[in-house]
Amino acid sequence: MNTLEAIESRHSVRDYTDERLSDAACAALQREIDLCNEEGHLHMQLVVDEPQAFTSGRARYGSFSGVRNYVAVVGEHTSDLQERAGYYGERLVLAAQKMGLNTCWVALTFKRVPDAFSVDSGEKLVCLITVGHGTTSGEPHRIKTAPEVSNWTTASPDWFKAGVTAALLAPTAMNQQRFTLTREGTVVTAKAGVGFYTKLDLGIVKYNFEIAAGRENFRWASDIARPKNASRYTEVKA
Repeated sequence: MNTLEAIESRHSVRDYTDERLSDAACAALQREIDLCNEEGHLHMQLVVDEPQAFTSGRARYGSFSGVRNYVAVVGEHTSDLQERAGYYGERLVLAAQKMGLNTCWVALTFKRVPDAFSVDSGEKLVCLITVGHGTTSGEPHRIKTAPEVSNWTTASPDWFKAGVTAALLAPTAMNQQRFTLTREGTVVTAKAGVGFYTKLDLGIVKYNFEIAAGRENFRWASDIARPKNASRYTEVKA
């Protein structure tokens, strides 16, 4: 499948079988993690065959079962860390989906296992992403309408409509979808609402939007002041 098909087919999965990740799958995930870390100035780490993080009461509260593999989403504690983590984490999640693997974003319902991964000085653990072979492929979640999260109209260009549609399929904390997308010509403004992890959600939403809309068709308002070849993400200390 291509990435847009992965967006459409991917759902959060919390219950996993005991099938191990193959060496080929681990290698492919690690290659994608390396690319995301380099481009996004992150320190994401793949943890394989480690079941302890999801054996606590919090994990049971989150209805997780059989989790043995996950990605620790870690990065330098800058003002834009949450958004970068969401953007590149979603890129990794969709790569896993294209490989036939299942995933779930996890913010709180896990326990941190010593030595499973590292968080260096000046860094912060944002969340975990479970990965493996789900007992099911998950279920679609309730979504808002396009006009509820954007200035979408029937007269909007096709690229904007496609982008908003894909953004609505992005996983968000508690499925609250607290974001807005506003188009003025070919410039799109993306804003996070108020609440926990909404900046992380915004990064996920922006990645989905870009895939469907096509970066050649628009610019993010936040990118306009930057030099053409500069990273879209700042590195300002929080």
